[in-house]
Amino acid sequence: MKYLITGGGTGGHIYPALAIANEIMRSHPDADILYIGTKNGLEAELVPKAGYKFKTIRVKGMPRRLNKASLIALKELLHGLYESKKIIKEYGPDVVIGTGGYVSGPVVYMAKRLKIPALIHEQNVYPGITNKLLGRFVDRIAVTFDDAKQYFKYPEKVVNTGNPIRRDFLTVDKMKAYKTLNINPDKPFILSFGGSGGQKKLNECLFELIKNYNDNYNYQLIHVTGKRFYDDFMKRIKDEGIILSNNIKILPYFYEMPEAFNIANLVITSAGAITLAEISAVGVPSILIPKAYTAENHQEYNARAFQEKGASIMILESELSYIKLKKTIDELIHNKEKLRNMSLNSKKIGKIDAARLIVAEIDKLSKKK
Repeated sequence: MKYLITGGGTGGHIYPALAIANEIMRSHPDADILYIGTKNGLEAELVPKAGYKFKTIRVKGMPRRLNKASLIALKELLHGLYESKKIIKEYGPDVVIGTGGYVSGPVVYMAKRLKIPALIHEQNVYPGITNKLLGRFVDRIAVTFDDAKQYFKYPEKVVNTGNPIRRDFLTVDKMKAYKTLNINPDKPFILSFGGSGGQKKLNECLFELIKNYNDNYNYQLIHVTGKRFYDDFMKRIKDEGIILSNNIKILPYFYEMPEAFNIANLVITSAGAITLAEISAVGVPSILIPKAYTAENHQEYNARAFQEKGASIMILESELSYIKLKKTIDELIHNKEKLRNMSLNSKKIGKIDAARLIVAEIDKLSKKK
């Protein structure tokens, strides 16, 4: 069987695609997989590194307003459609899978024009423009949240599979994790990060929290600034003469997320779809601060869905302050009953077998061909 996968631009589209590809290979060891992306997208680095065949097409995101950039994007889209058709005809896939991002638009659309079964996966509560358009043409729409169903024209095509995550999050030895991260299991542990790239407003609040709360040994904190913010953050720490206590660690990037998620009493983060899938798979309580500048404001929709189910407390960026964040942390961190209920509600949302469910839907489509 030949599987063509496409999705790109951000990790939110690429990592689910790679998780699906890995599950296809686990279920069907003889599968042939080709990934289509753009040469300048993050996928150009991540996909070959994961060991999959990779080809590129020319395509740009369409601006929201009609201007000169719109004409350039339209020209690139025409190139993308032509190149997609050429690659699809040469490769001859049995099924096509799209996980979002503008690169998936011409690929999935052209696959349907060539009468090839196609599935798309939507990670967020509020679908991106590309997936909303593609939902009209594809055979199946896999979603992460039940609330996403209402935004597609043909809801009968929609199935809730969850968002596929790395298996690393499900196989952590907690006692080893405490030792690896040098965390005391007898004191509450908070993990804070603003997505993979960091979050400026969250960093500002965490700086004030550390400045005013540095000597409080009632909990332990790992805060991840994001690489682009780290130097300025640490310069402010130095300039203000703050000596970090042993219970606080500041990092530019953090590779041990699976270990940290599994032993954290509370996570403070933005509301990206992958992060929420990981949070709910593990069942960790969270304070969610959705980034206000994401496409279609999808992070707020995501965070609101978690808050409504009692898994998280949401603070909008426009309402975020050091005082409000500190107050929310203080109300939660030593309230074991509240944290336990949030943890249980979080785990109810999670789908640890999302990749398997998606591949089961793909298998159904490929058999219909």
